[in-house]
Amino acid sequence: MTKTQIVPERVNFEEFDLADRMRRTLRVTGIGVQEMADYLEVSRESVGTWINGRITPRKTTLMAWALRTGASYDWLATGATSPDGPNGRPRD
Repeated sequence: MTKTQIVPERVNFEEFDLADRMRRTLRVTGIGVQEMADYLEVSRESVGTWINGRITPRKTTLMAWALRTGASYDWLATGATSPDGPNGRPRD
C-alpha cells in the first residue's frame, strides 16, 4: 500500500484583499487589535470591522496603520509590491 501525497494548492498572494493585508501586518508585528485601536484613537470594534472586511477604513487611517506597522502604504492599500518586497525593505 502506498501513501498518497497531499499537495497543497498554490496560494495566489495577489488575491489577498485589504482586510487580509491589515490582519497580516498585525500578526507580523505582534500588535494587538486593542493596541491598534488605542493608537488610532478608535474603538476596538472599528478595527474589527476593518480587519474582517466589513468596512473599508479612510485613507488617513490606512496611512497611520502603515506608519505604525512599518508596512508600505502602497502595499497596504493596493497590494502592489515593489522589487524590494511588500514592506519596501529588501527581501531576504
